Amino acid sequence: MTTKLDHPPLDDHPIHSWLTDMDGVLVHEETALPGAAEFIASLQRFGRPFLVLTNNSIFTPRDLRARLSRSGIDIPEESIWTSALATARFLAEQQPGAAAYVIGEAGLTSAMHEEGFILADSDVEFVVLGETRTYSFEAISRAIRLITRGAKFIATNPDVTGPSAEGPLPATGAVAAMITAATGIHPYYVGKPNPLMMRTALNRISAHSETSIMIGDRMDTDVKSGLEAGMRSVLVLSGSTQEHEITQYPYRPTAVLGGIADVVPLVERLTPIEAVELNED
Repeated sequence: MTTKLDHPPLDDHPIHSWLTDMDGVLVHEETALPGAAEFIASLQRFGRPFLVLTNNSIFTPRDLRARLSRSGIDIPEESIWTSALATARFLAEQQPGAAAYVIGEAGLTSAMHEEGFILADSDVEFVVLGETRTYSFEAISRAIRLITRGAKFIATNPDVTGPSAEGPLPATGAVAAMITAATGIHPYYVGKPNPLMMRTALNRISAHSETSIMIGDRMDTDVKSGLEAGMRSVLVLSGSTQEHEITQYPYRPTAVLGGIADVVPLVERLTPIEAVELNED
């Protein structure tokens, strides 16, 4: 039996910038959720800086833009921020131009190339694990050997499963656990719920956490990372987290709404007055 919870409304604190998760908020599989296209159009109408975030490291922003476009949502490539991009940016700040052994697909390998990394299978500083449709036993074995020899272990995100038409598939977190069991070394995860992904996203659009908001469908990743990055958060009930599950967590979102369609009117309401006047001019 589900109990109807009493959620406080979002206050009128001005919001300059918006971050939003993709799956479960804007789309479900290949279908746009109600209000998704209108939400993006409203952000663009009021000139609000925004990024669409995803922990999925398989696809490039161009791939994701095409996927969203087929669903009827028009988002430029530069407004999409993946865990692969965040991982490559983080590593470039740590040790630019280093060699890395990468397990992943185009979303991760292209991000690493663009940040100036050399992709190699020996004498590497980093082993970087992302998602792939076919995890190779040979590649995992090589990663284990490289980590044992001293390579630093990095993973794009801790998600243990990913969705498919047939049901859950093992994802980055599950394969990382296998490598950890073999080496005794835990990876550093860059993607959500690490607030580092939020901070790199905010930096990308020159935003400040106190005037930004995070929208997501998961308490354990979206809301948690938004909270730890100092942002307000909106949980939408169109994806993974159900309303009755909210009380299982020791933290709460700033607001809980049914779906992204309920967020659309908030864009105008929370846009600073001076920004509205500027757009009208």
